[in-house]
Amino acid sequence: MKGSVAYQSIQKRGLHIGLLPAMAAAVNGATPITLDHDLDVLPEEGRHLTVSRLAELVDDLAARLWAAGVRPDEHIVLHKKANADVWVLACAASRIGAVPVMLSPSLDAATVGALLERVDRPNLLTDEHKLDALAELELAELTRRVIIVSGERPRTVSLGTLAGSPRVKPVVRPIDEAAVITHTSGTTGLPKLVVHTPRTQGIRLKPQWRLLSLMRKRENVAIHIPFVHSRNVAAMALALLKEMPVLLMNESDPDTVAELFLENRPGLVEALPNSLMAWEGLADDPRRPFASVKYFSSTFDAIHPGTMSRLLKSSERRGALFFQIYGQSEVGPAVGRAYFRNSAHKTNGRCVGWQMPVGSAKVRVVSRDGKRPTEQNPGRIEVSWPGLAKTYFAEQERYDSNRNGDWWGTGDVGYFTRFGCLHMLDREVDMIPGVRSSLEIEDLVLSKLPELSELVVVHGANSEAVPVICTHGDQPLDLDRWRSAVAGFPQLADPVQIPEAELPRTGTLKVQRLALADRLKDQLEDRA
Repeated sequence: MKGSVAYQSIQKRGLHIGLLPAMAAAVNGATPITLDHDLDVLPEEGRHLTVSRLAELVDDLAARLWAAGVRPDEHIVLHKKANADVWVLACAASRIGAVPVMLSPSLDAATVGALLERVDRPNLLTDEHKLDALAELELAELTRRVIIVSGERPRTVSLGTLAGSPRVKPVVRPIDEAAVITHTSGTTGLPKLVVHTPRTQGIRLKPQWRLLSLMRKRENVAIHIPFVHSRNVAAMALALLKEMPVLLMNESDPDTVAELFLENRPGLVEALPNSLMAWEGLADDPRRPFASVKYFSSTFDAIHPGTMSRLLKSSERRGALFFQIYGQSEVGPAVGRAYFRNSAHKTNGRCVGWQMPVGSAKVRVVSRDGKRPTEQNPGRIEVSWPGLAKTYFAEQERYDSNRNGDWWGTGDVGYFTRFGCLHMLDREVDMIPGVRSSLEIEDLVLSKLPELSELVVVHGANSEAVPVICTHGDQPLDLDRWRSAVAGFPQLADPVQIPEAELPRTGTLKVQRLALADRLKDQLEDRA
């Protein structure tokens, strides 16, 4: 089977992640998959697999889940420490017709308990580490059964004891029914559970399938995305069907990343914006760990132009490009653009891209006040296409309130330029009176002060714009340099410096702006 044939099959029948490994093995079973860590569920497999071996492991684990009592149509919550086996186990659950519900390992016990309750007594697939973290919860009441990947614990079933279970025939879920459930970032409260179907997952592959088709040869692909995220589903499907060797990464420490890149020489790197920011210092590493990279790719948040520029200039590949995709869990990829080595530093960081080819998402900007949306009067960004998530699990009214017919409200505010580029200025809930765009300020100031590792402008106690800053190595801020850099933003209050480790973040490393603002207010009240 050719990759293009497999892709056309997915467009007709949807993306079923339980069938994906076997489908990819039929395309090229010898495609290598390299891990930078051992699988918790199968540590003996080591760190070097092939796609054929992956398909065998998924079939084996599907049989073990069936033997543990999991059946078609049941929900199985995956909540364990970060590891690529989360994705492998989700494929195994899907293979027997169950619906994997992917919960970030960064969620606290109270949040996990609330989401388990919302799903209404699902199976829970976890590990001993997370069982200890969830000790305060009444799991016997919240779940149908608790399954652990290895070891032994009372009132649990261990997959480690079920090796050799009889194989089970794959179960294919209907194309428009729930196939995988992920969750939103939780930047504004309890995460919402986003329902993806085989159809929506397959459709979301279209824009980047076309992008990858432009590559003249197969390149090693390094993927550093949370294993529980819907984007990881798409990234793995695209890489495997394109027969691209994959480096599937869990480590984020820059020194470790440098060694991995030097050993594996990726031609394409897909990572979170904040991960790339943390790694940009490697651009000055004399070993040149980014030398082999021709394509950088990032979704989730817009990334700072300075970061893109440093990464591109650290590549030794002719025609190196940085692809940025703007989207959300609910909508998938919405708009995108490419940045070039010699001009990335000049770009406006708020320009997140142009609408993609026919068959991709449609995007519009809707007025907030009855007047035409412009740069001076930005509107609400909305997206429409068949790739929209089906619903929020158990929160249909909340989902419906965010839809206007075929259009989905992203919650972001922006405008289109006369050339058709979408500029995203802020989340609507994060807008501050007198500030055109907090994100724009952050882009500009970060470009002037390389000693800053992070800058977040949030609401102060009196709705003023408070810049919260972090420096590399948590070094003291030079206030004279700060004042010079922000001279054009008189609306900013005095900066508040905190250690970067204290920034509240989501599982995709986004700063939880509302939580940070609340923390600052609490500190002021404590001092009063």
